[in-house]
Amino acid sequence: MKIAILGGSYNPIHIGHLILADSVCTELGYDKVLFVPTFKPPHKELAENVSSLDRLAMVEAAVRGDERFEAEPCEIERGGISYTWDTVCFLEKKFESVLTGKIGVVFGEDLLPDYDKWEHAAELAEKADLILACRPKYAEDNGKFCNSPTEKYGKNPMVGVDRFNFPYPHKIVMNPKMEISSSEIRRKIAERGAWRYLVGEGVFEYILEKKLYGI
Repeated sequence: MKIAILGGSYNPIHIGHLILADSVCTELGYDKVLFVPTFKPPHKELAENVSSLDRLAMVEAAVRGDERFEAEPCEIERGGISYTWDTVCFLEKKFESVLTGKIGVVFGEDLLPDYDKWEHAAELAEKADLILACRPKYAEDNGKFCNSPTEKYGKNPMVGVDRFNFPYPHKIVMNPKMEISSSEIRRKIAERGAWRYLVGEGVFEYILEKKLYGI
């Protein structure tokens, strides 16, 4: 089984996340995408007073009904700062009996300039398949596979890096351009704006039931 992980705060999870996961399965041939809610991100603060269990529950509601998708609670159960390296090591062991090839790690191209700050960044690029998801400012370009490291592997300055000069082996997934963000959804909810169809049915019902984000 080819497995990819898609981590995030999921505060809340929205249709853009699901469309990205569908693209990973359809375009790159992955059998399973594990949605991994972070407990505590290493490089940002979580917005709003929503618990990790609420965020996990919303992910579970969002992926229900698609057997290719699964909520993976390991970072919340582990606690502390969530490092992708630790998660990949854990999931390699958890799925060792069914895993085919390397685990795919999906993340947006907007995170490329900070990749060198990730825990064990170079080792992670060897252990896992890095999968770069298109962000709106990149999505109009034609994607390509970049599976060979440069001569300065792991040592290039990362300012201004994009998918064409990212110095680690990686793949591109050409997911549809989606102008959606969790922060925008939270703002719309708080301001009584239109947000109903930016999230799945189960997530919508959960937010209403729990009165999250200022409802």
